[in-house]
Amino acid sequence: MTYRQFHQVPTPELSEKEQPTTLAWLAIGALILFTLACYVAGAGGILRLAFPAGSFLVGVFLYVRYPVLYIGYTWWIWFLIALIRRLIDFRSGWVEPSPILLAPFLVTLITAATFFRYLPKASRMGGLPFVMAIFAVLYGFLIGSVNYQPLVVFRTMLDWISPLFFGFHILVNWRYYPQYRKNMETVFVWSVLLTGLYGVVQYLIAPEWDRYWLTQTKLTSFGQPAPMQMRVWSTMHSPGPFAVSMMAGLLLLFSSKNPLRIPASVAGYLAFLLSMARGAWGGWVVGLLSLLTNLKPKLQMRLILTILIMATCVVPLVTIEPFGSMVSERFGTISNLENDQSYQDRTANYDRNIGIALSNVLGNGIGGTWVVDKDGKLIQIVLDSGILDTFFALGWFGGLPYLGGLLLLLYDVYQTSEARSDPFANAARSISLAIVFQLVFSSLMISLGGVVMWGFLGVAMAAKRYYQHQRLSAGIINGYPLPTQKLPLT
Repeated sequence: MTYRQFHQVPTPELSEKEQPTTLAWLAIGALILFTLACYVAGAGGILRLAFPAGSFLVGVFLYVRYPVLYIGYTWWIWFLIALIRRLIDFRSGWVEPSPILLAPFLVTLITAATFFRYLPKASRMGGLPFVMAIFAVLYGFLIGSVNYQPLVVFRTMLDWISPLFFGFHILVNWRYYPQYRKNMETVFVWSVLLTGLYGVVQYLIAPEWDRYWLTQTKLTSFGQPAPMQMRVWSTMHSPGPFAVSMMAGLLLLFSSKNPLRIPASVAGYLAFLLSMARGAWGGWVVGLLSLLTNLKPKLQMRLILTILIMATCVVPLVTIEPFGSMVSERFGTISNLENDQSYQDRTANYDRNIGIALSNVLGNGIGGTWVVDKDGKLIQIVLDSGILDTFFALGWFGGLPYLGGLLLLLYDVYQTSEARSDPFANAARSISLAIVFQLVFSSLMISLGGVVMWGFLGVAMAAKRYYQHQRLSAGIINGYPLPTQKLPLT
């Protein structure tokens, strides 16, 4: 059987109930209209509470009736919530902490229902590494509950466990992998285009709401609240999460055939470079090398051609002002790290905290990186390393199964040959590898970074299981026909 014939084997289709319809878009549209109406009316106080509740209700509706659309909806809530918060605070006054930031967590936590439903079957479906990591986080939650304030522990728990539930949900619904692939390709093309364009505008003119937010938070590491003096974080919380999500989108563009991929690449790469996130730049290189070395020769040539076309469009813009000097200066620090203050501070912080993080076998518990300053404000201790953060919170007792589950998943997704013929599946595992590489520099396994990492690990595992089912359904193992047999869909 040829490759073309193999991939023409019928696959399970979504039922009519699960297909996106006008009713689903009406629910999303109603949420958007309600948000706009409250914003125009200056009802920020109402919106801070109503938006998370409305987002959750729409999420539940999509989860039950339109599971593919639910995935795209979840990504967009994560991508846009920080901008929505800044707009509301600018119009209705600063609030910290802002309850509106609960929206993406509430929407993502809906997938906890999937976890409890499929937990007895998790090992058979390849989800054991997710289960290991989830129970490690629950262990950290119990330790944290004993040592810290319940509100702080609960808030940090959302950061840790939401991405795991999301990745597990995608994995166990592997039979919908083709639909998930199509949905996520569309979401990330538009995300790269829109957040990239906003990022460039943010750098050039520094919108008032972004300057207001930067002034209120006093985050000097983001630059100054003035045009062409800020690091770009676009519609998201900070340059780090923005750069990670943009890195993922840019790697996915290499597998896309969408006509918008070229303009999206131009805007995306420019904003990506203006984020000044060197760790994400290095992750992009790791992901690109993985893409190039794990595709069939024909697809490699197509990828190289795509890279050349994108470079032709992007490089001239990066070298002209007002972008060129800032980007080139940041690139210069990579070859001169011994004189870079940021690198020196990060190294000193790492040396100072490594003993603390590795000395406690039981761990300090989730929530231990949050403390109350002299003004009564919650601030987070920055460990500048996902590895240190994991051992600090979970100890050896929880850190080993958590990181072990992560490495098992990464190893497993690189043990399949089908991804060589599926650029999207190859991109998914390359994105996961790129983020794991960055864990040395930042805690990207939580919040938005974690949703990207664990989400794409779930996608890569779903692709693997989907192609295994296709191969067995076609009666082929190692090229030899066998009696037709089918795997159960659960």
